[in-house]
Amino acid sequence: MQPAAEQREPADASGSVISQLPAQLGDRLRQYYSEVVEIDPGSRLGGVLERLSAALDAAESDRQVPGAFKDDLLGMVPRLRRYAMSLAYDSSEADDLVQLTLLKAWEHRERFQAGTSLVAWLFTILRNGFINGRRKRRYEVPDPNGLHAAALTEPAGQDHALRLQEVQAALDGLEPPHREALMLVAIEGLPYEAAAAVLGCPPGTVKSRVSRARDRLTRALGEA
Repeated sequence: MQPAAEQREPADASGSVISQLPAQLGDRLRQYYSEVVEIDPGSRLGGVLERLSAALDAAESDRQVPGAFKDDLLGMVPRLRRYAMSLAYDSSEADDLVQLTLLKAWEHRERFQAGTSLVAWLFTILRNGFINGRRKRRYEVPDPNGLHAAALTEPAGQDHALRLQEVQAALDGLEPPHREALMLVAIEGLPYEAAAAVLGCPPGTVKSRVSRARDRLTRALGEA
């Protein structure tokens, strides 16, 4: 059960979360969580994507999956990598999580219902994979030198890199449930109800966590 205080729905929880953030803070979050770098075709993830693409072509020809399922699924890879990096803070582990998610999605493709949220379905698979992996290993991956920010985005100039590190430090200061709720709603654009389904909690709890994360980031970064 969630703490009673966390169940309270903030008064300003409706609408776009990014639009509720101070303008400069919203811009800095978008920069920090920009698109991840291009996938190396020679990497393990690149190999999985190549094989999965061929398998999806065959499945679509045999009508085993809905039309456009391949494009929708593979088009989600950048967002899956971004979400995985926000959880794992390690590029290798993040790519392993994406690989696991894609393989699980392929294995259980018949469970996906056309017309429902592919984003929420895939994020739930990825998050469950992350949680199960951490339960097995019982350790946290540190990011001592800003390597998370470096792996998440394209190389940046010195001033820009320093700004990203400031955002990273502020995000690291958030409680994990608050940071994850902010990621899903404010960055990935999931409705509160869809984010709640991914996180396994009531929508009101997601709204409260996002509000708390927003307020703490605003204070930490001195944005008004």
